Amino acid sequence: MPAVSKGDGMRGLAVFISDIRNCKSKEAEIKRINKELANIRSKFKGDKALDGYSKKKYVCKLLFIFLLGHDIDFGHMEAVNLLSSNKYTEKQIGYLFISVLVNSNSELIRLINNAIKNDLSSRNPTFMCLALHCIANVGSREMAEAFAGEIPRILVAGDTMDSVKQSAALCLLRLYKTSPDLVLMGEWTSRVVHLLNDQHMGVVTAAISLITCLSQKNPDEFKTCVSLAVSRLSRIVSSASTDLQDYTYYFVPAPWLSCKLLRLLQCYPPPEDGAVKGRLVECLETILNKAQEPPKSKKVQHSNAKNAILFEAISLIIHYDSEPNLLVRACNQLGQFLQHRETNLRYLALESMCTLASSEFSHEAVKTHIETVINALKTERDVSVRQRAADLLYAMCDRSNAKQIVAEMLSYLETADYSIREEMVLKVAILAEKYAVDYSWYVDTILNLIRIAGDYVSEEVWYRVIQIVINRDDVQGYAAKTVFEALQAPACHENMVKVGGYILGEFGNLIAGDPRSSPLVQFNLLHSKFHLCSVPTRALLLSAYIKFINLFPETKSTIQEVLRSDSQIRNSDVELQQRAVEYLKLSSIASTDVLATVLEEMPPFPERESSILAKLKKKKGPGAVSVNELEEGKREGELNGGGERGGDNSGIAASNASTPSPSADLLGLRTVPPVTAAAPSAGSLLVDVFSEAGVNDDGFLRDLEPPTESSDSLLAEGPGDSDSAPPSAVSEDPAPPLPESNELLNKFVCKNNGVLFENQLLQIGIKSEYRQNLGRMYLFYGNKTSVQFVTFTTTVTCPGELQSQLNVQTKTVEPLIEGGAQVQQVINIECLTDFLEAPLLNIKFRYGGALQNLTLKLPVTINKFFQPTEMASHDFFQRWKQLSQPQQEAQKIFKANHAMDTEVLKAKLLGLGMALLENVDPNPENFVCAGVIQTKAQQVGSLLRLEPNAQAQMYRLTLRSSKDTVSQRLCELLAEQF
Repeated sequence: MPAVSKGDGMRGLAVFISDIRNCKSKEAEIKRINKELANIRSKFKGDKALDGYSKKKYVCKLLFIFLLGHDIDFGHMEAVNLLSSNKYTEKQIGYLFISVLVNSNSELIRLINNAIKNDLSSRNPTFMCLALHCIANVGSREMAEAFAGEIPRILVAGDTMDSVKQSAALCLLRLYKTSPDLVLMGEWTSRVVHLLNDQHMGVVTAAISLITCLSQKNPDEFKTCVSLAVSRLSRIVSSASTDLQDYTYYFVPAPWLSCKLLRLLQCYPPPEDGAVKGRLVECLETILNKAQEPPKSKKVQHSNAKNAILFEAISLIIHYDSEPNLLVRACNQLGQFLQHRETNLRYLALESMCTLASSEFSHEAVKTHIETVINALKTERDVSVRQRAADLLYAMCDRSNAKQIVAEMLSYLETADYSIREEMVLKVAILAEKYAVDYSWYVDTILNLIRIAGDYVSEEVWYRVIQIVINRDDVQGYAAKTVFEALQAPACHENMVKVGGYILGEFGNLIAGDPRSSPLVQFNLLHSKFHLCSVPTRALLLSAYIKFINLFPETKSTIQEVLRSDSQIRNSDVELQQRAVEYLKLSSIASTDVLATVLEEMPPFPERESSILAKLKKKKGPGAVSVNELEEGKREGELNGGGERGGDNSGIAASNASTPSPSADLLGLRTVPPVTAAAPSAGSLLVDVFSEAGVNDDGFLRDLEPPTESSDSLLAEGPGDSDSAPPSAVSEDPAPPLPESNELLNKFVCKNNGVLFENQLLQIGIKSEYRQNLGRMYLFYGNKTSVQFVTFTTTVTCPGELQSQLNVQTKTVEPLIEGGAQVQQVINIECLTDFLEAPLLNIKFRYGGALQNLTLKLPVTINKFFQPTEMASHDFFQRWKQLSQPQQEAQKIFKANHAMDTEVLKAKLLGLGMALLENVDPNPENFVCAGVIQTKAQQVGSLLRLEPNAQAQMYRLTLRSSKDTVSQRLCELLAEQF
């Protein structure tokens, strides 16, 4: 780069800056700046043409004023004129001004682009570098459109200087990140990859950043880079520190390039070529061997560079997960770092070993360090290191060491930092459940957990222990005895009272034979805690009391006195007052048989995903829980309801709810019982609580309410369904699907309720809800005319392969629909495996003697069976990397069809069914989601990334799934929504 001559000192600029610095007040500064702006404006507008030096000086002053925070609305043209100068310093100032002040929508962008083109074609390396730097700094879509085709040519040209190649590679990387659809490598791909063989290490370092980014998006196109990267890595690793003189950093050859090469290799699976794979394994072994050698320098820079390469190599070994010898060696190397005096190294070692613990090859090797990790948990000063130690204990836990690890974590919990206690509690609860061989140990552990850290035991934890106790007959007596003893402590945590009230209310009879735990003793013990508890806990205890009347009739009078007391039936809290009054009345007027039926023992809970795993997933930190573990947790049970509702289940029959038994068919897929035409009256509530009376059902669809009747909608509640078969008067073949069927289907991809179809005669409304692989849909057929619809029939069919992918059962509808009336149809859906097409709904009826025959697509799409999955940033991108096979990804770049409103986008993504993950993507403008599609045959994990470009009014949508057909289908469905 040419030296700055003595005349380029710009004394006027130095004086101006000095004046600004000497200003005593803000007002004085503004006054001086305004004076200078007026002077510059007059110079630019004057008749006398300014020379290059003067333009440069005044443009520099404007740039300085702008950097002080003042608006600049002139001088842009003079800066553009500087670009045509042949002097380096003038051209440099012009490019600097443009990079900082000119936005991509400027009218001058065409002039600027022309100047840049001239410099790029000038073959002057200094000018070419300035132009490339300007393109990268501005990085606008207009720049990408103008130069995306030119820069690759400069990058691979044989006569381009090395410094220009470096700038070109980094400039292209910047454009690819901002406008990937415009940067198409095509014919340049192989030549860009071969830059890894370039003799200039700076070119290789710049090129590998570009290749890594391109490989992440298009792995197949750049897979040839693997062998070249291994070859280059091998040459660096085997070289001495003196071989790469200019690129050796504190006796470590090319550490930055080595790390980038190792990261590039993590974009691909292990090489298939035996020779390449052998050479790579040799490189990794060499890196591990060098880590054992004595340091060549005592300076921290040497150890930092050396360890950076080592940790990147270990990450590659973990990524491949196919070399047992390397995995064990990596584990042993990390084990040495566990006792290193450098805190950062201990932290990184613990974090990497968490990942190693999940490999079948290295799990046993990780377990050998259990004592060191336990010691770190107890003695580390840094809370973040202690948290990683807890994560590692959690990851290395299995049946052989579960009791030891749980005991240590419980012991540490008593003195643990407040910031990590809740996460520790969740991990102890998960481990105790996952590896419990003896469920009495599990009960003891959870009760001990509540005793030690009751304030941090979330509702999910005590819900879970209650669910397991109810589902396992062999532990119910022990649990009742244990909570009875725990409640005798002078000070009990409220969560202990909740668990005690629930379990004694259900199974107190199992320990009532012992005089020390007689029914009255149990009741008095629970009631002694009543006045210390919050309203939800008191409500639970009242439910336990009414259960006691059923279990122990001898306590009836005592409990009735409590319920009758003014503190209960005149309680200021409406919930407690209502319970007291209702339970008192129930115990007084109901016969023993009715009481036994209403207050019978809770049935076992259906097996569902463990809510503790989902809760842990929300906690920040990479060691929370793996995606695989979360998916394994799907087979674990989950307590019905949440919040106060969870605590109310002990008296659930007495309140207005009913929990189906495990053999109950929640969706009615086995049988289709008739639905009564009239809604149950208040007086018959207890009789009808187990019926399936349409959308008022409090089981699967308890959150749905029937639409209210209004003058402008025909989706009012009509008569119920009937199982009587309609007359077969309509025998014509079904009509083909309406032309607008796909458009109507797309309206319901991100919502479950609304009007599916409407014409002059008929309105069809829909309400639906899905849970795991099951769904229930309510269709409302409204007659918009004053004339009857006769021989009204509906048929749902699954064309082609859909028959083996979906199980659809329908209830027949009334064959006669009066004018202005409405009928309802229930459709039950079971997803057997992933599918592409939608079921067809054919509707036939006669109106005024004329046959009406129409076919629609039912809005049943694969995303309806999503189970949202929360995950932290680290876990998301780790899982994203795992789904790196080309067939697992579907990507689409498309123009926005609607206004790009952030809240609307969030609502649509949530309506899709996935979990919308906050603070995960480095770019806050992007959206990322995660979910698992539940089918009967398998679970399909899916990750989504939506990148809006408000300036270009375009989106890039990327989906990765463990099954390729799912990625493609979701991508097609979603592209129509934005």
